[in-house]
Amino acid sequence: MSNGYRLTASTGIHKGDREYQQDQVALLQHARIKGCILGIVADGMGGRSGGRKASDQVMMTAKQLFERYDPLTEDGDGLLAQIIREAHIVIKLTAISSEEEPHSTLAAFLINPRGDCHWAHTGDSRVYHFHNSGLVRRTLDHSYVQTLVQRGDITEAQAAVHPQSNILMGCLGTEEDPPVEYHFLSQLQPGDTLMACSDGVWHYFTDNEIGSVLSSLSAREAAEFLIDKARSRGRGTGDNLSLVIVKLEPLDLN
Repeated sequence: MSNGYRLTASTGIHKGDREYQQDQVALLQHARIKGCILGIVADGMGGRSGGRKASDQVMMTAKQLFERYDPLTEDGDGLLAQIIREAHIVIKLTAISSEEEPHSTLAAFLINPRGDCHWAHTGDSRVYHFHNSGLVRRTLDHSYVQTLVQRGDITEAQAAVHPQSNILMGCLGTEEDPPVEYHFLSQLQPGDTLMACSDGVWHYFTDNEIGSVLSSLSAREAAEFLIDKARSRGRGTGDNLSLVIVKLEPLDLN
């Protein structure tokens, strides 16, 4: 790419200590437009098959809409909003035709060829933006404990071990429209890293730890390390784990 960096990327997924896998992750490269990339994580909920149906619907919707996306004429936020809206509707329709209650989180980032980036999330799957090892920004979960943190009732450290940390305030497939937050980066820089992941990953790390891992390892090594370390820290009680990492590595111009 011509922005002073090259993109390197990796995905990772593991069922953790669960009997079945309800997370889904994808790293999609646009079929027609070089340098246009969509990273997306969906953490499904709702019984053995319900959660997987929900995360499958997120991925199918994202792939179909991304194939038709034209970054030269369309807005990135518009694409992410359409993915969220259509996946939400399809998951609700799935619930009507089955006895389960399928729901899913979503965390996604879209990189356009010009180097701008859009991201969106609903639920407690996260998007992180690091520059070298420093956290620039991350999403704030749509969860009960996050509301307690924002009110000042508990600290981030207390939130990590709170017994009700799995209670969401909204996600895809619920009765109400999901809460959604968007963020826009006008220009990514060499040294930037983006990561989307489910709570089965981020739950076991501080922001500083994640930043250190992402800056010191390749995308593939970081994906493997974070999953392995989260598995060991879960001590036999870990959730499904999924993540997608994209690093913007500076070009060696010498």
